[in-house]
Amino acid sequence: MIVTQRTVASFLTPEGFSQPSVAAVLREGSLVTEASRYAVQALTTRGARRRTPYGSRPVRVGEPVLLVPGFLAGDSSLAPMSRTLRHAGFRTYRADIRANVGCTLAAAAQLEERLEEISQRRGSRVRVVGHSLGGMLARGVAARRPDLVSGIVTMGSPMLAPGAHHASLARSVDLLVRLNRAGLRNLMAEDCVAGHCAQESFEQARAVLGADVDFTAIFSRRDGIVDWRACVDPAARAVEVRTSHVGMAFDPVVIAAVAVALRPVSVPSVVEVDHGESA
Repeated sequence: MIVTQRTVASFLTPEGFSQPSVAAVLREGSLVTEASRYAVQALTTRGARRRTPYGSRPVRVGEPVLLVPGFLAGDSSLAPMSRTLRHAGFRTYRADIRANVGCTLAAAAQLEERLEEISQRRGSRVRVVGHSLGGMLARGVAARRPDLVSGIVTMGSPMLAPGAHHASLARSVDLLVRLNRAGLRNLMAEDCVAGHCAQESFEQARAVLGADVDFTAIFSRRDGIVDWRACVDPAARAVEVRTSHVGMAFDPVVIAAVAVALRPVSVPSVVEVDHGESA
């Protein structure tokens, strides 16, 4: 749930949170470095697989994992993460979202249906990994259906203040609302960004989680798209990385943090992942 600057509801940007400055988006330039890190890791992993005896497969790890893309993105944005997690033994699934640009309540309902399908197929609960808006959707569904979700991992998801995002994002939403008014009904409507739909979506993203639903929130102070403070949910195990907002979808450092989160262990309330050399 992201909102336009023209119709921002006050409850979406609570006191203590703010939109990143116009210049903050420059920090997103580090995604080039993050993409390079992924490319190098992918080549190294490919070489290692070639040296692995034919027919060998990684041992399956834990429960099935559903990946949910962020605003304006589709399943393909999390394909690098999916491949890496699969090589590590996780069984990953797409959310079947081509572009996350529609009504947030409708997207949540679609996500719930997808979880029911995977849970029934695998005979177990599912862990959900969501990027940005995808993480907010995941949190809402996890609170509503703990019978389907055993844990969630959010990456740069501003659950505490959905309106605390960069102006460039607000312009994108404004365009979607205008297109919806023009007749493209599968896009975000005004109610989705400032009305009852926005209110209900925000409440869902803040609902109480079941005691047995594991929750890890990955955030970055380098985030140039959303206020990083809004991504640190008090109900979560917070993990800090030094990655751009967009780069969280493919940075090997973040993927490693996700893999650790998918194997719950006792850790301090705030963990900083070791990056080696800074970006």
